[in-house]
Amino acid sequence: MQFDHVGIPTSRQQLGMTFVEATRVWIADAQSHPFRVEWLRYEADSPVTGPLRETPHVGFRVDSVEEIGRLSAGMRVLLEPFDVGFAVAGFFQTADGACIELVWYRPADA
Repeated sequence: MQFDHVGIPTSRQQLGMTFVEATRVWIADAQSHPFRVEWLRYEADSPVTGPLRETPHVGFRVDSVEEIGRLSAGMRVLLEPFDVGFAVAGFFQTADGACIELVWYRPADA
Protein backbone atom coordinates (compact mmCIF):
# COMPACT_ATOMS: atom_id res chain seq x y z
CA MET A 1 0.00 0.00 0.00
CA GLN A 2 1.30 3.45 -0.88
CA PHE A 3 -0.04 6.99 -0.83
CA ASP A 4 -1.74 7.91 -4.11
CA HIS A 5 -3.76 11.12 -3.70
CA VAL A 6 -5.94 13.39 -1.59
CA GLY A 7 -9.54 13.70 -2.82
CA ILE A 8 -11.24 17.01 -2.14
CA PRO A 9 -14.92 17.69 -2.90
CA THR A 10 -15.59 20.89 -4.83
CA SER A 11 -18.52 22.59 -6.52
CA ARG A 12 -16.27 24.10 -9.22
CA GLN A 13 -15.46 22.55 -12.58
CA GLN A 14 -11.74 21.84 -12.92
CA LEU A 15 -9.85 21.39 -16.17
CA GLY A 16 -9.59 17.86 -17.50
CA MET A 17 -12.19 16.23 -15.26
CA THR A 18 -13.45 12.74 -16.16
CA PHE A 19 -16.99 11.55 -15.44
CA VAL A 20 -17.44 8.34 -13.40
CA GLU A 21 -20.92 7.05 -14.23
CA ALA A 22 -21.16 4.58 -11.32
CA THR A 23 -20.96 7.36 -8.73
CA ARG A 24 -22.06 10.32 -10.92
CA VAL A 25 -18.98 12.32 -10.01
CA TRP A 26 -16.47 14.29 -12.05
CA ILE A 27 -12.86 13.64 -11.01
CA ALA A 28 -9.65 15.50 -11.81
CA ASP A 29 -6.52 13.52 -12.59
CA ALA A 30 -4.53 13.50 -9.35
CA GLN A 31 -1.50 12.04 -11.16
CA SER A 32 -1.11 15.29 -13.11
CA HIS A 33 -1.49 17.57 -10.06
CA PRO A 34 1.84 18.59 -8.47
CA PHE A 35 0.49 17.78 -4.98
CA ARG A 36 -1.61 14.75 -5.99
CA VAL A 37 -4.97 16.50 -5.43
CA GLU A 38 -8.01 14.78 -6.93
CA TRP A 39 -10.87 17.28 -7.17
CA LEU A 40 -14.36 15.68 -7.02
CA ARG A 41 -17.50 17.41 -8.27
CA TYR A 42 -20.66 15.41 -7.55
CA GLU A 43 -23.76 15.61 -9.71
CA ALA A 44 -26.95 16.44 -7.77
CA ASP A 45 -28.24 12.88 -8.37
CA SER A 46 -25.03 11.15 -7.24
CA PRO A 47 -25.74 8.14 -5.00
CA VAL A 48 -22.72 9.13 -2.86
CA THR A 49 -23.81 10.64 0.45
CA GLY A 50 -22.41 11.35 3.89
CA PRO A 51 -18.78 11.86 4.84
CA LEU A 52 -17.38 10.77 1.48
CA ARG A 53 -19.29 13.52 -0.32
CA GLU A 54 -18.66 16.16 2.35
CA THR A 55 -15.06 15.68 3.49
CA PRO A 56 -11.67 14.97 1.91
CA HIS A 57 -10.33 11.44 1.63
CA VAL A 58 -6.85 9.98 1.37
CA GLY A 59 -6.31 7.52 -1.46
CA PHE A 60 -3.91 4.60 -1.20
CA ARG A 61 -2.80 2.44 -4.12
CA VAL A 62 -2.92 -1.31 -3.47
CA ASP A 63 -1.41 -4.23 -5.36
CA SER A 64 -4.61 -6.22 -5.91
CA VAL A 65 -8.39 -6.14 -5.57
CA GLU A 66 -8.05 -8.74 -2.80
CA GLU A 67 -5.86 -6.35 -0.83
CA ILE A 68 -8.76 -3.87 -0.71
CA GLY A 69 -10.78 -6.43 1.26
CA ARG A 70 -7.92 -7.34 3.55
CA LEU A 71 -6.91 -3.76 4.41
CA SER A 72 -10.49 -2.55 4.89
CA ALA A 73 -11.37 -5.24 7.44
CA GLY A 74 -12.88 -3.60 10.51
CA MET A 75 -13.50 -0.25 8.81
CA ARG A 76 -16.94 1.22 8.12
CA VAL A 77 -17.85 0.81 4.44
CA LEU A 78 -18.75 4.13 2.82
CA LEU A 79 -18.85 2.80 -0.73
CA GLU A 80 -18.35 -0.87 -1.64
CA PRO A 81 -15.52 -1.50 -4.11
CA PHE A 82 -16.71 -0.78 -7.66
CA ASP A 83 -15.32 -0.73 -11.19
CA VAL A 84 -14.24 2.76 -12.26
CA GLY A 85 -13.07 1.52 -15.66
CA PHE A 86 -9.36 2.21 -15.20
CA ALA A 87 -9.40 0.96 -11.59
CA VAL A 88 -11.37 -0.70 -8.80
CA ALA A 89 -11.94 1.53 -5.78
CA GLY A 90 -13.56 1.19 -2.39
CA PHE A 91 -14.13 3.86 0.24
CA PHE A 92 -13.99 3.31 3.98
CA GLN A 93 -13.96 5.21 7.27
CA THR A 94 -11.46 4.47 10.01
CA ALA A 95 -12.50 4.16 13.67
CA ASP A 96 -11.31 7.74 14.26
CA GLY A 97 -13.33 9.12 11.32
CA ALA A 98 -10.82 9.44 8.47
CA CYS A 99 -12.16 8.73 4.97
CA ILE A 100 -9.89 6.33 3.06
CA GLU A 101 -9.93 5.15 -0.55
CA LEU A 102 -8.23 1.89 -1.43
CA VAL A 103 -7.66 1.72 -5.18
CA TRP A 104 -6.21 -0.91 -7.50
CA TYR A 105 -5.27 0.43 -10.93
CA ARG A 106 -5.51 -1.82 -13.94
CA PRO A 107 -2.21 -2.25 -15.79
CA ALA A 108 -1.84 0.43 -18.46
CA ASP A 109 -1.45 -2.17 -21.20
CA ALA A 110 -4.60 -4.11 -20.21
